[in-house]
Amino acid sequence: MIYDEIEEFARAVAPMSALVGLDLGEKTIGVAVSDRIGAVASPLETIRRRKFTLDAERLLAIMAERRIGGIVLGLPRNMDGSEGPRCQSTRAFARNLARLTEAPIGFWDERLSTVAAEKALLEADTSRKRRGEVIDHVAAGYILQGALDRLRFMQREGG
Repeated sequence: MIYDEIEEFARAVAPMSALVGLDLGEKTIGVAVSDRIGAVASPLETIRRRKFTLDAERLLAIMAERRIGGIVLGLPRNMDGSEGPRCQSTRAFARNLARLTEAPIGFWDERLSTVAAEKALLEADTSRKRRGEVIDHVAAGYILQGALDRLRFMQREGG
């Protein structure tokens, strides 16, 4: 199932389930994973996009290896909040992925996640070459951490 609202997604994810966060680009998919208590997102890897079936195969393998209970997919809204072609592409990816997994899929507004990741890497004095290698999965970590923080806040507030 695909959920537009994080509240609906939260109800669909089994308790104590790790989540995977995805930063979907035209050429790459940044992947981050959480711990089972949903406290920390860790950048994992960047998948070079080829064909959907191959990309999905790798994602499903990661999900199986790490016992992932839900997918947080960064939704690349425009700065004014509207949805353009990149959002349509992300939603199509989610629909295709939902056919292959029972795991709930939720969207998280990813505006400025790549900017935040780039800033963090610059502050860590990461070389330009290394930034290019890790930016996508670091951005996925920002996307997933934002969703995790919101989910934890919702738990504290009682849903």
